[in-house]
Amino acid sequence: MKAFIVNKYGKNEKLKLAEEALPSVKENDILVEVYAAGLNQLDSKLKSGEFKLILPYKTPFILGHDLAGIVIKTGAKVTRFKAGDEIFARVSDMRIGTLAEYIAIDENDAALKPNTISMEEAASIPLVALTVWQAFAERVNIKKGQKVFIQAGSGGVGTIAIQLAKHFGAFVATTASEKNFDMLKRLGADIIIDYKKDNFETILKDYDVVLNSQDIKTLEKSLTILKPGGSIISISGPPTPEFAKSIGASLIIRFILWLTSLKIRNKAKKLNINYSFLFMKANGKQLELIGNLLESKEIKPIVDKTFPFEQTNDAFDYLEGGHAKGKVVVKIK
Repeated sequence: MKAFIVNKYGKNEKLKLAEEALPSVKENDILVEVYAAGLNQLDSKLKSGEFKLILPYKTPFILGHDLAGIVIKTGAKVTRFKAGDEIFARVSDMRIGTLAEYIAIDENDAALKPNTISMEEAASIPLVALTVWQAFAERVNIKKGQKVFIQAGSGGVGTIAIQLAKHFGAFVATTASEKNFDMLKRLGADIIIDYKKDNFETILKDYDVVLNSQDIKTLEKSLTILKPGGSIISISGPPTPEFAKSIGASLIIRFILWLTSLKIRNKAKKLNINYSFLFMKANGKQLELIGNLLESKEIKPIVDKTFPFEQTNDAFDYLEGGHAKGKVVVKIK
């Protein structure tokens, strides 16, 4: 099968198109013919080597976390799927490789693809939607009427986060450039701040929750808009000692993450703010719930651009340019 692999870590390194063996199928696995793969910032950070400390993949390896495709074979103990089922998934860490014609994944990572969306749309959903679901439904349990600030509303995470926050009944503020205002209003944003002209920290106050996807400077500013007892969930770091412990990191890595997150944790503590780092986990059951919302059109995928499989490196260049409205998807079949 054809697959795009990371041959060498590096910010400017390109993926290599290679011929790889068809993956073996374990007893709880489904073998999936991949029709489309969604690209994420996580893929880009893995490729550059930025996440080697917490996700130590040995090169060469096939990249990619999100997929939509058709089950062509099932393991002996699989109960949730059969050959011919259309599925979508964010695969488990250390079992990635969706930028390939085929992949074997644990059945518990997948859900049936909603009939109302295309393969490309389905591939755009899993990682970002599960990230937001685990932030809003698990980490803070957003209540109706609470105020939520979502940074970078027009990005892959932001477009889904706005929709899910509104689904949970929240009042939503976000940042974007003016050209994206109309789209974000349609998605449900209540307040949209033009980050090129205004400073959100001078406009917003007494918020309950912040979803941080930006740099440390923006993270620190976000602390000031929260009410005492509020929560800030960062998906871009810095990772916390609690996270390091949860992944079974070595003592050295735990110390490094303790040190790099010390400043923001201390600032949050002084303001009586709950700071946590979220690195989402694959979860087929949660993806089923998200699939129901897609099926009923309560939320919708936002795909900016689709690239053919052979142009996967061009797709990454576009993603890393930072101006995508929604998701970037690679069409494999």
